[in-house]
Amino acid sequence: MANSKHIIIVGAGPGGLCAGMLLSHRGFKVSIFDKHPNVGGRNRAITMDGFTFDTGPTFLLMKGVLDEMFELCGRRSEDYMQFMPLSPMYRLLYDDREINVYSDRENMRAELERVFDEGSAGYERFMDNERSRFNRLYPCITRDYSTLASFFSLDLIKALPWLAFPKSVFKNLGQYFDKEKMRLAFCFQSKYLGMSPWECPALFTMLPYLEHEYGIYHVAGGLNRIASAMAQVVTESGGEIHLNAEIASLIVEDGVAKGVKLKNGEEVRGDEVIVNADFAHAMTHLLEPGTLRKYDHEELKKREYSCSTFMLYLGLDKQYDLPHHTIVFAKDYRTNISNIFSNKTLTEDFSFYVQNASVTDDSLAPPGKSALYVLVPMPNNDSGVDWQAHCADVREQVLDTLGERLALTDIREHIECEKIITPGTWESDEHVYKGATFSLSHKFSQMLYWRPHNRFEELDNCYLVGGGTHPGSGLPTIYESARISSNLISRKHRVNFKEIQQSAWLKKAKA
Repeated sequence: MANSKHIIIVGAGPGGLCAGMLLSHRGFKVSIFDKHPNVGGRNRAITMDGFTFDTGPTFLLMKGVLDEMFELCGRRSEDYMQFMPLSPMYRLLYDDREINVYSDRENMRAELERVFDEGSAGYERFMDNERSRFNRLYPCITRDYSTLASFFSLDLIKALPWLAFPKSVFKNLGQYFDKEKMRLAFCFQSKYLGMSPWECPALFTMLPYLEHEYGIYHVAGGLNRIASAMAQVVTESGGEIHLNAEIASLIVEDGVAKGVKLKNGEEVRGDEVIVNADFAHAMTHLLEPGTLRKYDHEELKKREYSCSTFMLYLGLDKQYDLPHHTIVFAKDYRTNISNIFSNKTLTEDFSFYVQNASVTDDSLAPPGKSALYVLVPMPNNDSGVDWQAHCADVREQVLDTLGERLALTDIREHIECEKIITPGTWESDEHVYKGATFSLSHKFSQMLYWRPHNRFEELDNCYLVGGGTHPGSGLPTIYESARISSNLISRKHRVNFKEIQQSAWLKKAKA
């Protein structure tokens, strides 16, 4: 039956490609449409003058999830990509100290003892307790919540105490670490969700645990190679990927998604439609006003969204002595966070992240040169900031700060090429609602059953994948959204498929 069913996927981002890979392997006819000339969405490559950058994600966490997606398609991820574990994972730079962060337990303990007065006393308790939290919550997070009945499951009820509601990540870390700077080393990961550690729900203390337990990886050629590998599996399995093919609207008849209309006027109809576009953008731009009730324009405005980012991609004719990943904390981190999330204003004292992947992967730049990726968290476009007016000034401020905090004082002299993405262009060019790079925020009232469902509740024959649906933002959870939606479609059409009941990689935790 699968061969007779046509699945249309809007967007060749990580979720759309992963769903396309799974469904084409199961025998469905799959057609993916994307407006860009290359696959990946925010996981695609940016190439300039021999330099290669990742548009968005720059490291792979929970590699085992990606491995499973390929395994479900009868393939091995290592046959398509080269994975490079990073040690140290990153360097954290405060105003008065710095620390290298390792997934190797012995090195990590030694660094904590070297840098912090309280040492490593709470580290083992952190690892043990957060391992228990993760093992209980992850199976719940990765299941479908398209119905209220699915929410009231026995495994989730048993796991409820581990949600630690209403604690934040920062407060939860207080049971392990006393001082603020010590906690920051284990809670800045809230930014991966575009949230403040003082607001991010405590269950996401799983994120730093996962880094310390399983490590993080670079993919040779950049993380964009994951998208290319998934696209290869799609086409190997008979699926079609249409690039430079922007969607104008979904075709909806009597509350049922019937297909898509392209910008060139062509209509493509199918049996199921998967939306991998930014959720709020899709609901406000790909559907006629009045089509939706729960997620109409006015209701979407009221939702809470993540922060945005100012991105600077620099092709340099020089190599700097920087680690692969550096995270620099604002001198007054709390005020910086408050300005991003509460005040929604720009600030001179900001935190930022620098990827110097050329130190690990020489394929990203010509010989003797380097590709530098700079990310600065910013308020989303609820701020009202005119980014056309402010872009040049913020660029200069970022370059000045690279000189001040990382001693890259001569960086302007070595820029051969550059690209900037502001919160404004995230919205205008990349079609990200409010420029909120990490989509809807992950507060409790926008998670699980209360996040847009994988089987979209307002349209029949419509499914969602990506950061704006359950389970949420981040590559591993986006892949899980693709697995959930693909399984729902397969069950609907009575197509058998391989299932992995208990993720094998979860059993490989270090002793």
